[in-house]
Amino acid sequence: MTGPLLVIFPHPDDEAYSSAGTIIQHQKNGHPVTYVCLTLGEMGRNMGSPIFTTREELPKNRKHELEAACAVMGISDLQMWGLRDKTVEFEDEAELAARFRALIDNVKPARVISFYPGYAVHPDHEATARAVVRALQEMDATVRPEFLGVAFDHRTETELGKPHVIIEVGDEYAAKREALLAHRSQTEALLRSIDNAENAHVMELLQRERFYHYPFS
Repeated sequence: MTGPLLVIFPHPDDEAYSSAGTIIQHQKNGHPVTYVCLTLGEMGRNMGSPIFTTREELPKNRKHELEAACAVMGISDLQMWGLRDKTVEFEDEAELAARFRALIDNVKPARVISFYPGYAVHPDHEATARAVVRALQEMDATVRPEFLGVAFDHRTETELGKPHVIIEVGDEYAAKREALLAHRSQTEALLRSIDNAENAHVMELLQRERFYHYPFS
């Protein structure tokens, strides 16, 4: 897929887990990437493993981690919208969708990556997904960018089937791992499990990224 990529997630590290390899591929192929991160994940429970920060310092840490991860992925257009963590579900959906539509009209992406509504587990994830899909739904199909939805609820494959798009990112393995490691407060324990136990699920996560298309009417 050629053309700009627009990535929209509510929390720092959502992008690294789900789509860092795809982001890096777009960047390596010369296509600009815009990443909108709605919050700083300041209500997250993880303070590092071992703990190295505090509740008061966590927002600053996560902001720096996000910037470091984006530098690894080659994202030059990082937009932090400043919404409060765990409150995205209380935003007016129509207003948030309108902001996303204005962003889409400005960026003119060939692809949009975000969560897939109904299968994204966390309330902030779901609210983001609904507003993104609403913005895209209102577009004419002839100009609507391809939507790659991230779904990881345990019901996903039973109800949606196998992923519609699987992107091999093995060549981006090292960079994706580095992007994850940049989100140190959230990922150190996970990455130790890779190094120490060769966790098969996580190794798969680092080499293949799975997405679903949404059935726009």
